[in-house]
Amino acid sequence: MYKDLDPILHSQLRLAVVSILINVEKADFAYLKEETGASSGNLSVQITRLKEAGYIEVKKKFKGNYPQTSCRITNLGRERFEAYVRAISAYLKPK
Repeated sequence: MYKDLDPILHSQLRLAVVSILINVEKADFAYLKEETGASSGNLSVQITRLKEAGYIEVKKKFKGNYPQTSCRITNLGRERFEAYVRAISAYLKPK
């Protein structure tokens, strides 16, 4: 039986962000932008979606005169990512 895929994680950019965050304690916006190749605007929108879903925490502060945004995955985000991986794996295994 094929399970529904999490619509939050089924977006390529959101999945990329969570895939990065699953392997690090936290990551700043510039790092995520560099790793994903996304535009600032698109990345910002997708980070907001992940935050609103409770999958990541976002902290904003200033370093000198420059804003600095850092993200970390939440327990919920980790659980949903693992469930997503299990669900997508079921699609890849022939019955």
